[in-house]
Amino acid sequence: MAKPMVAVVGRPNVGKSTLFNKLIGRRLSIVDDQPGVTRDRIYGECEWKDRTFSLVDTGGIEPESKDILLSQMREQARLAIEHADVILMVTDMRTGVTATDEEIAVMLKKSGRPVLLCVNKCDTVGDLPPEFYEFYHLGLGDPFAVSSVHGHGTGDLLDAVCERLPSSEEEEEGECIQVAVIGKPNVGKSSLVNRISGENRCIVSDIAGTTRDAIDTTVETPAGRFTLIDTAGLRRQSKVQKMGDDIEKYSVLRSQMAVERADVCVILIDALEGFTEQDSKVAGLAHEAGKGCVIAVNKWDAVEKDGKTMQEYRAKLEKDFSFMSYCPILFISAKTGQRLDRLFETIHKVANANAMRITTGTLNDVLAQATARVQPPTDKGKRLKIYYMTQAGTKPPTFVCFVNQAELFHFSYQRYLENQIRETFGLEGTPIRLVVRERGEKQHG
Repeated sequence: MAKPMVAVVGRPNVGKSTLFNKLIGRRLSIVDDQPGVTRDRIYGECEWKDRTFSLVDTGGIEPESKDILLSQMREQARLAIEHADVILMVTDMRTGVTATDEEIAVMLKKSGRPVLLCVNKCDTVGDLPPEFYEFYHLGLGDPFAVSSVHGHGTGDLLDAVCERLPSSEEEEEGECIQVAVIGKPNVGKSSLVNRISGENRCIVSDIAGTTRDAIDTTVETPAGRFTLIDTAGLRRQSKVQKMGDDIEKYSVLRSQMAVERADVCVILIDALEGFTEQDSKVAGLAHEAGKGCVIAVNKWDAVEKDGKTMQEYRAKLEKDFSFMSYCPILFISAKTGQRLDRLFETIHKVANANAMRITTGTLNDVLAQATARVQPPTDKGKRLKIYYMTQAGTKPPTFVCFVNQAELFHFSYQRYLENQIRETFGLEGTPIRLVVRERGEKQHG
């Protein structure tokens, strides 16, 4: 069973994101004084008194707005409310009750979910000011006075949330692979996540940079359970600075954080645009972080094809991504759903490869065969000796080679050994790290 869900809703700028960050205890939501900074739903995990639940932060609801993004934000909030077990409605002590608050309260009462009214920005300690009592007019029961900046009142609020959560049956969690969908803006990352999850989870729009926040979506497929982390489109660093836009800066940071959290990164490329320098930068982030990677060429349905198109495209990409020759390449369409089942099978395989453990005995059998087939290199009459090899870690698979002289272990021979290990154990889609140690200096025995 999935974790219970608590949605944080309210009009823009009442401090939802600050409260959200306070409750989950880390900075996940972008906090800014501009209204409309949180556009999509953002998920975090909250623990309180032996209960764990998902907290979802929503974009501010403006019931009457005609603005395209604001109306999409309203739709996002509505979806969050539908899926929530408990709703926290956040209002602002300083502005008092507004007409928008009243409309939101009516909408929440209709939802049939338990609603807790949270009056934020009660930053002074002591007796509550008389204005606090006007929040009773919203008809949502006793309001909770909270200061999301200082944290006052959040304990009582969390107690009340836990009382209203569905009873905690064992929330058994199956194996769930974390997948970050990364790529430059407008390659179709949100469309892909939406297609897979079958609902409008992320705001999809032709305005570049619409998805500002990383959003988690868990899906069940025949290939297993996956949590998709949709990320804000990575932009070139220089562009971020030129824009002088802090939000954009956070988004790049967020994408890097999403890569860190992922087991596998799906590097999405626009089939119509082809490979760009930015794609190689995005892929480099995942490669350097040691993540399993899959290259997915999106919008394949829109490409004019003959019998050789895919073969030629693949050959060109293999050249472009020569530094990540271990990556499987798939041609997909988020729009039509083409090959998405294959995508999940591949992600599953890659995740297993990235986490694979190989026993020292088996590794050294492979090493013996490889060195018998291709002799280790010599230099000025000295031959490289590889005494033995052992796996030091996973994610990515990291191997330590004990040798007589490190400088004799040339890059080309390392690459050869890496390929032997890869082929023997089917390590597709994952980088491999080789660490070279000299015996006798750093290691005795």
